[in-house]
Amino acid sequence: MNRIENQQGKVMLRLFGTFLGGALILNSFLLGLFFQNYEEVSSFSAFLGALLLGTPIVYSGFISVMEGKLRMMELAALAIVASFALEKYQTTGIVAFFMLLAELLQTRTALGARAAIEDLIRLAPNDASLLNEGKEEKVFVHFLKKGDIVRIRPGENIPADGVVIKGQSAVRQAEITGESLPVEKNVDSEVFAGTNNLTGVLEVRVTNAGEDTTLGKVKQLILKAEESKTPIMKLIDQHMGWYTPTIVMLAGMILYFSGEIERAITALVVTCPSALILATPTALVASLSCAARLGILIKDVGYLEEAAHLNSIVFDKTGTLTTGTLEVTRLTPAVEVEASHLLTLAASAEQFSNHPAAKAIVKVAQKANLELAEPHEIKEIAGKGMLTFIHQKKIMVGRESWLREEGCDFSSLQEADLEEAANYSIICVSENSKCIGWIGLEDTTREEAKEATRQLKELGCHNITMLTGDRWSVSRRVAQELGCSEVYAECLPETKLQLVEKMKKNGFRMAVVGDGVNDAPALASGNIGIAMGAAGSDIAIHSASIALLNNNLNRLPFLIRLARKTRSIIQQNLIFGALFIVLGLTFSGLGWLNPIIAAFIHTLGAFIIIFNSARLVRFGEDIN
Repeated sequence: MNRIENQQGKVMLRLFGTFLGGALILNSFLLGLFFQNYEEVSSFSAFLGALLLGTPIVYSGFISVMEGKLRMMELAALAIVASFALEKYQTTGIVAFFMLLAELLQTRTALGARAAIEDLIRLAPNDASLLNEGKEEKVFVHFLKKGDIVRIRPGENIPADGVVIKGQSAVRQAEITGESLPVEKNVDSEVFAGTNNLTGVLEVRVTNAGEDTTLGKVKQLILKAEESKTPIMKLIDQHMGWYTPTIVMLAGMILYFSGEIERAITALVVTCPSALILATPTALVASLSCAARLGILIKDVGYLEEAAHLNSIVFDKTGTLTTGTLEVTRLTPAVEVEASHLLTLAASAEQFSNHPAAKAIVKVAQKANLELAEPHEIKEIAGKGMLTFIHQKKIMVGRESWLREEGCDFSSLQEADLEEAANYSIICVSENSKCIGWIGLEDTTREEAKEATRQLKELGCHNITMLTGDRWSVSRRVAQELGCSEVYAECLPETKLQLVEKMKKNGFRMAVVGDGVNDAPALASGNIGIAMGAAGSDIAIHSASIALLNNNLNRLPFLIRLARKTRSIIQQNLIFGALFIVLGLTFSGLGWLNPIIAAFIHTLGAFIIIFNSARLVRFGEDIN
């Protein structure tokens, strides 16, 4: 049984005690109403009920005072002690019953929301089918380790992160990435723990297991986010220290001027700040649950508040606004250079790189059945290219500008070839400082990118900027297609960082959106950093403020709408909570309330806050 289940069990036990005490108070009323001869029994029943119900509140208030942390129960404890001292046991019992009921149901609601989040991310099965020398055996998931091979049948949840080595299937991974449609998985496809295998049998080599899986990291970060606080929550915590003494002083003034202790007791009950305290955390828990459902991982609730104030978005291009799946569409060798030689050298140098362009070059070389050589002294220069030695020859693969800086000779390339290169993202290849040709690659924009940028502008993010290391000609075409207001091309990682810092100084409140790998410095520099397609990427999950576990750009405008809706709900809750306390205190002083009605209204106010916040859970249900 986990921690939340233990807490839920304790809540249910306390709830049982509350209703038992309530039954004793009800019994006291019934005896007094129908059996006047049993007055002593009625009084004793009320005494037991008041004692059973009042003790937890008084104890909680005493502990708070002893710890020097004033919470919401001290005022109720004072009211209960005063009523008990006046031998108003029935009043004491009813007040304590409603106060306890409100507190317990609030706790149960918060635990329920937290449990819903844990259910969302506690999806990995308990056991797995481990293949060992061709034999299949059932093992507990926590025994799995990197390199193990597991078999997943249709209908089973995948037990660990891994790569498919055999089989083909459709996998539903909505709980992890928020994608509504199943994703086809083939050999070499990446799969995630907790996702559901639908149609075929898969054999998967484990890459991460247990808490190291994407699912495990998501769980840790969501639960950590729940414990974080927004500035408004910190402000309320700072001022709660003077709230209780102030209310006690006001209750004392009501007693002094009215001479009626019942009015003072009513004031203490009705001003218990449950509604005010619940206003922010209930909305944030509901918002985190909503975001997690759509594959949006918010690492700190402060970033959610920041997202509500964004007026500028800075995008990386490759892999963010575009699919990131580059394809080689042009091979242009220099005079007297074979195309196969050009491709072989480029692929040999790039075969160990994770850059999208490198992967595209290696892929086409493999399709051509070219034999790759072993590179030596590999040096990958961020944003520029790869330097290595193959067959004792110095090989450079990368930007044209970088090769020219290094003194490479381009005389063997024809002028027409260089002019044609403007239409592509190009990778130049040099052998012993002589350019032997270039490789042209093309990338396509994401289908939803244009609609996403349009929605972002409607939300007030009028400055849409694209930063990329790609060529100006390609970058301008993509920026114009998507409606970006500014574009900066041929940027190195440090250039991107400088541009983001400059925009911040100009007063923009911006989100920087990238893949979380090459863009890590820029992501960290923005007001918030958003990593796209973070599922399966440790760097992406940890480098950004907010991680989108899928590559759907429509999540960005939704995130801003969710942040603004959350802010609106919190404001509504805070205004209601403050009005509730002011009006309750006023009516108590005027004698328009009694302690029993005050306790009932207090409970009702807490429920209104909870139900208002709960609307966020269903926010965005129309998003696919």
